[in-house]
Amino acid sequence: MKRLLNLILKTVDDHRTLIPRLVVGLVFLSEGIQKFLFPESVGAGRFEKIGFANPEALAALVATFEIISGLLMLAGLIVRLAAVPLLTIMATAIITTKIPILIQNGFWQMAHESRTDFAMTMLLLFILIYGAGKPSVDRYLGS
Repeated sequence: MKRLLNLILKTVDDHRTLIPRLVVGLVFLSEGIQKFLFPESVGAGRFEKIGFANPEALAALVATFEIISGLLMLAGLIVRLAAVPLLTIMATAIITTKIPILIQNGFWQMAHESRTDFAMTMLLLFILIYGAGKPSVDRYLGS
């Protein structure tokens, strides 16, 4: 158990992950809050339009994961664990909304529409690789 915790908390001893963590944390925190504030356009209404069953519950679940994971990213607390649900959310978004664009409108339209999804996914992978960095709770706990 201690080995697993050390693996989760292990991080680089510099500041390279600070900006990626701030970007990811702020974007997902904002998106999660917006799902509650504007349910018709980015929450349950969007999930219903995509075709998900029980869109209200799913939107609330996704929003909650985005808010909690975003806050964990900002604090630098268990960022590797926080990245997992966010990567799942990104994969689902790409599969359900971007692949249909690719099929219907081609690569360039999909590339344009998926630029934020691509950037967030790459930043999450960066955080998975390097951890929370020096200015983080993970570094303090892992020391």
